[in-house]
Amino acid sequence: MSTDLEAGIDAIALVDHHVHGALRDRVERRAFEELITESDRPIPPWMTQMDSQIGFAVRRHCAPLLGLAPSASADDYWAARSAVPPVELARTFLRASGTAHWLVETGYKGDQILGLAEMASASGARVDEVVRLEAVLEEVAATAGSAEGLRDGFRRVLEERTRDAVGLKSIVAYRHGFDFDPAPPSDAEVRRAAGDWLREIGQGAPARVADPVLLRMLLWAGVETGLPLQLHTGYGDPDVELHRCDPLLLTRWLKAVEHTGSDILLLHCYPYQRNAGYLAQVFPHVYFDVGLAINYTGARSDAIVAESLELAPFAKILYSSDAWGPPELHYLGAVLWRRGMTRALSAWVDEGEWTPSDALRVAEMIGRTNAARVYGLEPA
Repeated sequence: MSTDLEAGIDAIALVDHHVHGALRDRVERRAFEELITESDRPIPPWMTQMDSQIGFAVRRHCAPLLGLAPSASADDYWAARSAVPPVELARTFLRASGTAHWLVETGYKGDQILGLAEMASASGARVDEVVRLEAVLEEVAATAGSAEGLRDGFRRVLEERTRDAVGLKSIVAYRHGFDFDPAPPSDAEVRRAAGDWLREIGQGAPARVADPVLLRMLLWAGVETGLPLQLHTGYGDPDVELHRCDPLLLTRWLKAVEHTGSDILLLHCYPYQRNAGYLAQVFPHVYFDVGLAINYTGARSDAIVAESLELAPFAKILYSSDAWGPPELHYLGAVLWRRGMTRALSAWVDEGEWTPSDALRVAEMIGRTNAARVYGLEPA
């Protein structure tokens, strides 16, 4: 392995193009373990989530930042972690990640995590916002008195929320799946769906948008803004029906929105990262990352990173951690991505397939410059 290449990759000031805030408050061990799995079910009493790839990765890579030996026991790790205030934990792990710019998606449980200004303060890095479309519509639905009011209110609030945002995000994969009608919904379809949904809310149902017509409305409204649009793809909590989250199911919709000029960013993609790479190769407006998968595959994440480099042009791949909550995840995403890139690229350099300068240039593209171009970020 080239030590010069490793040092060069370690020095990249990353742009994490899809991330969430770090935990605001102290949590108990059980809650922490529930935050390092995508399952929303209780952890069975006969096991610990620390006995997983991500649990082992936390012990191996995060323990030294708390003054412990690498791979300290789970009990020792928890004792050391518990002695550190949450704000200091956030500062320690966020700054150690080497991330220079966070693009923070703010639409999920914002009361439990650091906000934009707090993330900037804790990390000492730049922060910009990515707005979740479904969260905007659900916010508007709480006060909308009619279907027309819902649609008009959504457009108004979306315009307000995106004035300073750098991108948008949709969780249509969670709420329906990618097997939706690719055409934009008609005004009549939207009025009917909105009316039905508002009546359900009026009868006590939660304001959770899941109607495919309304979800299609959101997607088309998103691309019409011209902002980059992120789509959760593949692996997630049990709310996802994974077989309906294969990005290949988006093919007709991707063709339909190509004329808008908006870039589509497929997030995470596991276990469909090769399918996402294909889409990123054949469609100029499609990009992807393997963010969430890197943390959760731990010692096997090298393989996921290498697979992301197989087919897509290197200008179409981005880095993200998708960290939410424990700041260990913000740090681990960077550590494991850097390690995976170093191991994959070093092998090709050693075999004479790549030059060291090309390897470092590609790592910098994926770790930083591609995101800066797609999101129109100003140089640091």
